[in-house]
Amino acid sequence: MKKKEIVFTIGLCIFMGVLWIIGELIMGLWIPVLPKTHLYWLIGIVAFTLIVNIWHGMKEDTSEPETPHNRKYDRKVNGRKQKKLKKKNK
Repeated sequence: MKKKEIVFTIGLCIFMGVLWIIGELIMGLWIPVLPKTHLYWLIGIVAFTLIVNIWHGMKEDTSEPETPHNRKYDRKVNGRKQKKLKKKNK
């Protein structure tokens, strides 16, 4: 895992933990709910955290710095594509 992914995961877990605590306080102090509602709230928070974390992990990171090797590969591939287009147009 990269540092950015670890920071995102830790930040997401902290945020969702705070959100869960706030929800528990609201349900415990001001809104009367059934006891099972607390369990559903916990399951919902955990499920949402996992879904967001997996979705974020599957996104392609385009902010990677380009290495000289990657630039050379891109030039080579683009050169081949241009040659094929020129042959088709003739």
